[in-house]
Amino acid sequence: MGEENNNIGKIKKVPLRELWKREDSNFTKWLEENIDYLTDVIGFDISIESREENVGPFSVDLYGEDNEGNKLIIENQLEKTDHKHLGQIITYLTNLEAKTAIWISSEPIEEHKKAIDWLNETTPDDISFYLIQLEAIKIGDEPMAAPLFTIIKRPSTKIKQIGAEKKEYAQRHIIRKEFWSQFINEINKTNSMCNNVSPGTENWLPIAIGMGGVSINIVISKKYARSEIYINRGTKEENKRIFDQLFAQKENIESDFGNNLIWERMEDNVTSRIKNQLNEVDVSNKDDWEKMNIFLIDSAVRMDKAFRKHISKINRH
Repeated sequence: MGEENNNIGKIKKVPLRELWKREDSNFTKWLEENIDYLTDVIGFDISIESREENVGPFSVDLYGEDNEGNKLIIENQLEKTDHKHLGQIITYLTNLEAKTAIWISSEPIEEHKKAIDWLNETTPDDISFYLIQLEAIKIGDEPMAAPLFTIIKRPSTKIKQIGAEKKEYAQRHIIRKEFWSQFINEINKTNSMCNNVSPGTENWLPIAIGMGGVSINIVISKKYARSEIYINRGTKEENKRIFDQLFAQKENIESDFGNNLIWERMEDNVTSRIKNQLNEVDVSNKDDWEKMNIFLIDSAVRMDKAFRKHISKINRH
């Protein structure tokens, strides 16, 4: 056997209440006086201004600033996290106009870990939430114990980016539904094509044209608006067969439509389409909506006139 190394000991966890009997008068006071234990882990300096700062009928454990002068709050628990403290943290952060909230607990539970992730995703980029686990340890039979802070949840560029993407996604849905609501109202003033159509959140609106799997689609984006005959009857072979039958009538169809169309068989796709497109319009810009309405309504009406009779004559296999 090799020579025993007497310089290596076994870490033992110590109940927090053996070090600090009370959360407010013992641990919070200790942390105020020894904030460097926390700053060494969290990665930025903290200057404590006050303890038990009043926020209406509540009082935040520690209130201070980071090294850039931004206000921050620290809320402590010597037991597992609970809903009460989560609510208090949000109350303190908003009412004290702080930018950072640090929640210290001996046992962060899974639900609150998810809540902190969600807060970091959904709040503005300059707002940060930290969830810190507090433990006390000692080595072997040594009488002195030491606090151990571990970051469980923190803000990151990736998390903020995920949050920004989710907000952008939700905003796109709001804009689309608003556009479709006013579009349906406008088209219904002149014809009955959309009488049974409800506004949704997709970037396209289907209008029936007499054959299942074939429709006039109204499509909107941040770069263009278009109307199209969209062919999607299930199989690639069937879709291409229908496209080819319509393409055989291209001259007559475009004559009835009153303009050239863009014919896209889309060889590598299951679907096919025939479209009329207006470029350089943006659905997120409401100033473009009137132009988009005029183009799309006119195009959809002319497509219905030009294609319906030919679609009705397609040989259905």
